[in-house]
Amino acid sequence: MYPCPLCNTKRSSLYFSDAACTYYRCSECELIFLDSRHHLTPTAEKAHYDTHNNDPGDARYRDFLRRLFDPMSQRVSLPARGMDFGCGPGPALALMFAEAGYEMTTYDKYFACDSNALENKYDFITCTEVVEHLAQPGEVLGALLEQILSRGWLGVMTRFITPETDFASWYYRRDPTHIAFYSHTSLRWLAGRHQCDIEFAGDDIALLRKIS
Repeated sequence: MYPCPLCNTKRSSLYFSDAACTYYRCSECELIFLDSRHHLTPTAEKAHYDTHNNDPGDARYRDFLRRLFDPMSQRVSLPARGMDFGCGPGPALALMFAEAGYEMTTYDKYFACDSNALENKYDFITCTEVVEHLAQPGEVLGALLEQILSRGWLGVMTRFITPETDFASWYYRRDPTHIAFYSHTSLRWLAGRHQCDIEFAGDDIALLRKIS
């Protein structure tokens, strides 16, 4: 059994293995995660991110981000303060919220590493295509939820594992920086652990609201 990086229980067992990678699945929260021996070094990870072309002015990229922007903006009334966590080199989502009148902060460990952003309180925090990159998602997401004010929101965008997912051929696991994969059960576990309500607003969107 291997400790789960989301719920920290030692209830994980071998899920899938091929010539290059080994993955485990937690029977408690259903997180599927890559053996840490196969994680990229920080240098290799950043080099991979540097190949991304997330242009804030790209209409198609903005349309992609609207899958989280629309349900979040419908739930968070102005005035409000938010943080886009893991914004990358082109913080398009933060710009979209700022254009809509929200006060926005960004954080990214490679591209916007301002520790002050992790000490403030927010009405909402967004994580678009971020949680699948986290080596310790329980620790990171728990800390983010501590930064959210009462009745505030955490918005997560990631591709969820479903019973129909063919993990061996799944394109999403082919990205070498994708090391953690979540089912709806995984996010429900997170919500319960941190006293949040949860809604699924699409195939890849989870919205957690702090109860207190």
